[in-house]
Amino acid sequence: MSLRKSLSVMVVDDMSVSRGLLTQALEEIGVWKVEAESSGERALERLAAKPVHLVLSDYNMPGMDGIQLLKGLRQNQSTQRIGFILVTGTPTQSLIDTGRKLGLNNLIKKPFTTQTLKKSMEAVVGRL
Repeated sequence: MSLRKSLSVMVVDDMSVSRGLLTQALEEIGVWKVEAESSGERALERLAAKPVHLVLSDYNMPGMDGIQLLKGLRQNQSTQRIGFILVTGTPTQSLIDTGRKLGLNNLIKKPFTTQTLKKSMEAVVGRL
């Protein structure tokens, strides 16, 4: 079975349009095992119960932002090895540095294309 057919991904974004765009791009790549969550807190709960291979998370969300979600995942033994890609429109150096210290695997700048998403994912999980 190819990686793209077996790869499980969770998309975390408080905006339904953004979740939809990420999900649509994943389907164009051929990744079909996609779950979505609208809050960092809920994503953390679900991932602790049932980890996925990769999380694509928005940075700017109310409550728990993408960096706080990353920190929570890295502190839990069952989720600490999940690949994590942060999606943001404002990738400041400070944000990148903080993310790297916490174990960020990659970052995607909004707006993104299906091709840039695929490239970013392949840098984390291997060739799709």
